[in-house]
Amino acid sequence: MSVTIGSHTFDRVRYDEEADVLYLHKGDARNDTDWDATPEGHGLSFNADGALVGMTIVSPRKLVQQRGSVEITLPPEHVGLSAEALDQALIAA
Repeated sequence: MSVTIGSHTFDRVRYDEEADVLYLHKGDARNDTDWDATPEGHGLSFNADGALVGMTIVSPRKLVQQRGSVEITLPPEHVGLSAEALDQALIAA
């Protein structure tokens, strides 16, 4: 399974149902060299070239239930993820 957010497609997807945290990554997470947070409190990870390679989305199920979507600011874009876009990713493994 993969998840696409804006112009980024993540091929590694893991959802922690107990913590309600969605982990998304492109390739090997060991190549991450820098981290940052979005204004909404989600985590971003970058490789040595500064490319976005990972995201940690906090409380995606709760946000979808309360607001109908998850809002994420990704430099230089702001994207909204609908409940439908996250359905498969939020199924606990």
